[in-house]
Amino acid sequence: MPFYIRTGKALPKRSTEVTIQFKRVPHQLYKPSETTGLVPNRLTIRIQPDEGMSLKFAAKVPGAARNFCDVDMNFSYTSAFGIESPDAYERLIADCMTGDSTLFIRRDEVETSWRIIDSITNVWKNMPASTVYPYRAGTWGPPEADELIERDGRQWDNP
Repeated sequence: MPFYIRTGKALPKRSTEVTIQFKRVPHQLYKPSETTGLVPNRLTIRIQPDEGMSLKFAAKVPGAARNFCDVDMNFSYTSAFGIESPDAYERLIADCMTGDSTLFIRRDEVETSWRIIDSITNVWKNMPASTVYPYRAGTWGPPEADELIERDGRQWDNP
């Protein structure tokens, strides 16, 4: 199962989320011409800043005609409970003040993380400069990021 990670600085929006795109079913109930333009079903888990999740899927419009459209089932903590979730750092500071180390990592985890990052940066040092793809601030990244996943018939779901 392929997975893609996109990260960057100065993107149009601050967003941390995980999107799972489901495969199309092998046997369609309807003719392909009747379902053109529909995107594959997607489950998106929004981590921050708007914590929640959404499920996008195709649905048949009620009635005799075979009309389909993409629909979105959306859950947001803010709208469901009427309060803003604390910022991640607010939560960590509060936990630190009360002595709750549940969300903090241990020393051996930090050391292992740095070993992994060091191995990545060492490989980067030996890579040619042509493997870095610059992009303008305020965009979702270089065209190469789009081309990467389009080869597999996918596209980014920009928030």
